[in-house]
Amino acid sequence: MTKLSVNINKVATLRNSRGGNIPDVVQVAIDCQLFGADGITVHPRPDERHIRYADVIDLQPRINTEFNIEGNPSPEFISLIKRIRPTQVTLVPDAHDVLTSDTGWDTVEHKDFLTDVVNEFQSMGVRTSIFVDTNLEMIKMASKIGADRIELFTGPYAMEYKSNREKAIAPYIEAATMAKKLGLGVNAGHDLNLENLNYLYVNIPWLKEVSIGHSLISDALYMGLEKTIKAYKNCLNRPLDSPKP
Repeated sequence: MTKLSVNINKVATLRNSRGGNIPDVVQVAIDCQLFGADGITVHPRPDERHIRYADVIDLQPRINTEFNIEGNPSPEFISLIKRIRPTQVTLVPDAHDVLTSDTGWDTVEHKDFLTDVVNEFQSMGVRTSIFVDTNLEMIKMASKIGADRIELFTGPYAMEYKSNREKAIAPYIEAATMAKKLGLGVNAGHDLNLENLNYLYVNIPWLKEVSIGHSLISDALYMGLEKTIKAYKNCLNRPLDSPKP
């Protein structure tokens, strides 16, 4: 079964735009789990423009599913992980001023650095995933580094899905197949939505987890959070092109 981890960064973005504590990101995380989410994802950035480091600390005791913390492993980020010890850390090569994650790691160039970080997190009992593109050499190196999983950056898949979904999915099937043979768990995330998620799942049924934030929170504005989470979960347990909820 592919797990759905809900990224609540956008909830924090809305809160921060006004100040105060509305909406309450901790309560939203509690509700997401109540409504069927298999995990909660956050991605604190240095400028704290959405999720703040303090939020991560507040969330930790309220997560009873899986807690996935994404980020570039700066000294501050590593200190946060040491304190929180989440279920999973997803290493993302974000520049400090990037708008959103838009590329995977060059695991060849950063092999030594990533090896040290992965070893440190795993020594704490934290499952470690490396955010990568579908480049097979980068996936092979992620395996050599010793990562538990990779997270496939699905931005290009989502962009090409409408025009040619067979072409869009092909490199992801190849990448996920190689990762599976290497013993790596496979996660996926970025721009996944109710239109393209089921096709990804059907073609890569061994996906461990998808992390979805922007589209899911946007859909919740129209559908409500509970119904939206159920709709996304339905994409992960129904045959291709079967009726949507």
